[in-house]
Amino acid sequence: MAGQKMLKFTAVDREMPEKRPPNLRKQDFGEIYAEFATAKAAEQASRCSQCGVPYCQSHCPLHNNIPDWLRLTAEGRLEEAYEISQATNTFPEICGRICPQDRLCEGNCVIEQSGHGTVTIGSVEKYVTDTAFEEGWVKPIRPSAERSESVGIIGAGPGGLAAADMLRRQGVQVTVYDRYDRGGGLLTYGIPGFKLEKDVVMKRMAQLEDGGVQFVLNCNVGEDLSFDAIRGKHDAVLIATGVYKTRDLPDSDAEGIVNAIDFLTVSNRHGFGDVVPEFESGELNAAGKRVVVIGGGDTAMDCVRTSIRQGAESVKCLYRRDRANMPGSQREVQNAEEEGVEFVWLAAPDGFEGGPVSGVKVQKMRLGAPDATGRQAPEVIEGADYVEPADLVIKALGFSPEDLPTLWGTEGLEVTRWGTVKAEFGTGATSLEGVYAAGDIVRGASLVVWAIRDGRDTATAILDYLNEAAAVAAE
Repeated sequence: MAGQKMLKFTAVDREMPEKRPPNLRKQDFGEIYAEFATAKAAEQASRCSQCGVPYCQSHCPLHNNIPDWLRLTAEGRLEEAYEISQATNTFPEICGRICPQDRLCEGNCVIEQSGHGTVTIGSVEKYVTDTAFEEGWVKPIRPSAERSESVGIIGAGPGGLAAADMLRRQGVQVTVYDRYDRGGGLLTYGIPGFKLEKDVVMKRMAQLEDGGVQFVLNCNVGEDLSFDAIRGKHDAVLIATGVYKTRDLPDSDAEGIVNAIDFLTVSNRHGFGDVVPEFESGELNAAGKRVVVIGGGDTAMDCVRTSIRQGAESVKCLYRRDRANMPGSQREVQNAEEEGVEFVWLAAPDGFEGGPVSGVKVQKMRLGAPDATGRQAPEVIEGADYVEPADLVIKALGFSPEDLPTLWGTEGLEVTRWGTVKAEFGTGATSLEGVYAAGDIVRGASLVVWAIRDGRDTATAILDYLNEAAAVAAE
């Protein structure tokens, strides 16, 4: 009987939740997709072919049991669907919104490969978890027994919060230290509200606090509190700082040339209702300006779409390769184009004019022979240079790790040649006893879903470490 509710991909077409019209959605920072109705979510879930070897699951970093909770959704068993989803994913309501499903689960859907259009996995995941919050199925964290051991987590981003959730559920005392005045890391200050409304993040923060996780905010480790002091206070420490150091361009320090993370953070602070001098002065505000964003990743997409919403006169995105070779989500590119962003492909910056900035010197490129990774390397087309007028230039070139051993005055914390913390694969154990690392500070700038995976894996390793230490102490 249950099987009759599935395998409907031949009769039911793929359908995403309805998008708000571009002329309306670019006037605010609300999420652009409407909510699925119950019947529509069940209908779309019923398109799943229930594969014997589900590629959607194997290509999800968390290995979510996607076919199982799709079937439960199709059968109207939403609370059970949420329980299955939550079992492997600490924040399914966040992943449902911001994961690049077109590159992960949906991009590897078997029925997509057969020409029927992928199951809308992300939208159903979001619907199930939002329903769970509304219905009260998201239970408070109440450990069955408290433990005396404590863990200090440096960084309140997705990796640190995922680890905090898992450790706290096992009764461990958890304190999270973060440099910002709100928890969430890039979920709060790096990702715009039109992709992830902030009340969604704040609900999870409230759940963690209610469950006993302590937060020490506005805390710059190495300045306000030493790393050694944190180590001395806790039985284990997890470094989950992420990577925030912006990759730079030469001679790009003129007024009007800004870093993507600064631009996005100020915009999100303004969205919270904070008074932000850099926004009020226009320094980090695109209103009325000709904006040029340099880069082709998801951060660049966040910047161009934020600029549109702030009322920019024009917004252009320069990327040195073509559309097919850009690292950002194609879905995001389409959304940006609908909202009025112009993409300038095969274009690389070669300097700037003015101070304040008045233009970007642009070199036109072509794709040559593949490089070591197999991607075609861009080559300069001689004599095709021109100047792109600009009043605000946003550098969205990716992020690299800060020099933590120097910042924290810590000896013995080994890093790789890229500056990331050297950590054991699978456990996150570093060169320092009882110190672990997870997320972007280990793997480099990556996806939120990978940070969640790393945080969960490392929390398991920390629990093993604490249990071994308790066993030795008891002998």
